[in-house]
Amino acid sequence: MIRSFQLADFFTLANAACGALMVFLAAAYIGTQSLDTFMLAAAMAPAALVFDVLDGRIARWRHQASALGRELDSLADVISFGVGPATLAYAGGMRGGWDVAILIFFVCCGVSRLARYNVTAESLSAGSAKVPYFEGTPIPTSVFLVLLMSVAAWQERLGEQMWFGATTLGPWGLHPLSLAFLASGSLMISTIRIPKL
Repeated sequence: MIRSFQLADFFTLANAACGALMVFLAAAYIGTQSLDTFMLAAAMAPAALVFDVLDGRIARWRHQASALGRELDSLADVISFGVGPATLAYAGGMRGGWDVAILIFFVCCGVSRLARYNVTAESLSAGSAKVPYFEGTPIPTSVFLVLLMSVAAWQERLGEQMWFGATTLGPWGLHPLSLAFLASGSLMISTIRIPKL
């Protein structure tokens, strides 16, 4: 199977590898509480973004875009820009019941957004190699959430000291900062049209 991969597909796999490493480092942070570990985990999101941008450009440059490459790209994006940021937020202290529900919603929105794109990409491109716009915010915009968590970590505002504190709503706890993930997920599944650069 690897022999059938195009050059761009290896960049897509590098994107997925960054996302997997983000998950592993976030899990390691729970045990170590090391700022360096958290920041290294967070650094995997922009690294994944670089590979995500390069794989598309390389595929278009070499005229080797394929259905396999598109599916591979979506699966990598789910890890790097969906599961990775949600795991980082959980590791950083968003562990209340409502927080977890929001983080699951965020990941599900990312998966839904990518599935919708894959289904509609052909009709939106109208025969060209590129679609003119995104419907809903692209999942890589979650890099901004990772940046937000990185700033909080840098200021030692994770866990018990998280910005905006924590509250209890009914049976579960909620960190208001998790509402940023709720907003991001909601925008991903919206019908807002965003021009593709």
